[in-house]
Amino acid sequence: MKKTALITGATSGIGEATAYEFAKQNINLVLCGRRLNRLKTIQEALSRLTDVHILNFDLRNKQDTLNAILSLPKDFKQIDILINNAGNAHGLDPIQEGDLDDWDAMMDINVKGLLYVSKAIIPQMTARKSGHIINIGSSAGKEVYPKGNVYCGSKHAVLAITEGMRVDLNPFGIKVGAVNPGLVETEFSKVRFKGGKEADSVYTGFKALQAKDVAEVIYFAVSRPAHVNIADVLMFCTAQANSVTVKKQL
Repeated sequence: MKKTALITGATSGIGEATAYEFAKQNINLVLCGRRLNRLKTIQEALSRLTDVHILNFDLRNKQDTLNAILSLPKDFKQIDILINNAGNAHGLDPIQEGDLDDWDAMMDINVKGLLYVSKAIIPQMTARKSGHIINIGSSAGKEVYPKGNVYCGSKHAVLAITEGMRVDLNPFGIKVGAVNPGLVETEFSKVRFKGGKEADSVYTGFKALQAKDVAEVIYFAVSRPAHVNIADVLMFCTAQANSVTVKKQL
């Protein structure tokens, strides 16, 4: 029987790449995002491979999130795999110069949004005593770097929530894990630097991880045998040793 995966933040980057990877593996998809045109484009492309349903909502809004998932049609209601991928970074300021709106955006999406979506889906998993949840964290959840303050805090929270989920859902046989990438070449930096010229230089001089690389690790995790749970993955490109050490070719 085909499984169904729900992926948040599916309109670009890791979420979009994971959608493509899952579609190739014949997994039905519920793709969530704020950009309806992008969702429709991806749906059209992947419908040749599998069944795809799209949900257009902003997971910062608690009620919209719960309503969107409640609205799923019968064929997509059973979510076997939840990929909590939606996340963002805004600004790269020292704590004393941080922008409150940036802080709100990071905590609302990276932490609260993840919780809202999980709250909407976990009860059906516990009722069935089956399911798999993967939260997309970051190397920033493993260490704190200069000017990372609130973003690092939000990703540390993702890892703590992941571990709490794994403990609480253990009696129900539900797998819970986290995949934590370092530098991935996506639209992420354009958002973080607000379109500034710094965004163009983030990935120059070395080969960063690509979204597809992360998607393949996510699929590896969800395709393990029933008795195997990949609890935590930290992945870097070869040029990156930690959050502040990157070997660049000048």
